[in-house]
Amino acid sequence: MDASPFPDLRRMRHEYAEAGLSEDEAGDDPVLLFERWLGQAIDAGVPEPNAMAVATASEDGRPSSRIVLLKGFDATGMVFFSGYDSRKGRELKANPRAAATMLWHPLQRQVRVEGTVTRVDPAESDIYFASRPRGAQISAAASPQSRTVADRAALEGRRAEVERMFQGREVVRPEGWGGYRIALDVMEFWQGRSGRFHDRIHYVRRGDAWDRSRLAP
Repeated sequence: MDASPFPDLRRMRHEYAEAGLSEDEAGDDPVLLFERWLGQAIDAGVPEPNAMAVATASEDGRPSSRIVLLKGFDATGMVFFSGYDSRKGRELKANPRAAATMLWHPLQRQVRVEGTVTRVDPAESDIYFASRPRGAQISAAASPQSRTVADRAALEGRRAEVERMFQGREVVRPEGWGGYRIALDVMEFWQGRSGRFHDRIHYVRRGDAWDRSRLAP
């Protein structure tokens, strides 16, 4: 029998041994730790350091996930932007909870967040929308996100129509597009270690404080 041209995934592995994460290094405040790690990922030149996988679920529990870009972070949560009538938007309306994961592979780190989700204030969405390149504004206004379309030509036609509509003036944020904030109910920091004996520091919010614990890898 001929050997399969597909790589043997069972033999693909990368040894993690750059650093560890102790409780003292992690500290008591995961918000500060996240800010430090994100800054280090940016300084290290990690591609798309603000990319994160966001998982949502329908009302009957069917999960879905996709990569989005983190566009805001503070103690109140993680902010990303999307169409409200996209699949994620419809799922968040029915089941307003999400999980997010950020992976910085060159640093052998990942961060996981779980929390309730709310829409950001419209004024905040307006400010971010106005900061986007005009091409991205046109795309947001033209795209029926996650909906079936006839073909690429139909999409290009919608885009051309929106470009004509806003020719010579600023693009207005569509009412059906804006920001979401994932509350920081749970945060977990993962640091790769040799032999797959990784460090996992886990935080759960209790009112204004955090409970910290270590999880087995």
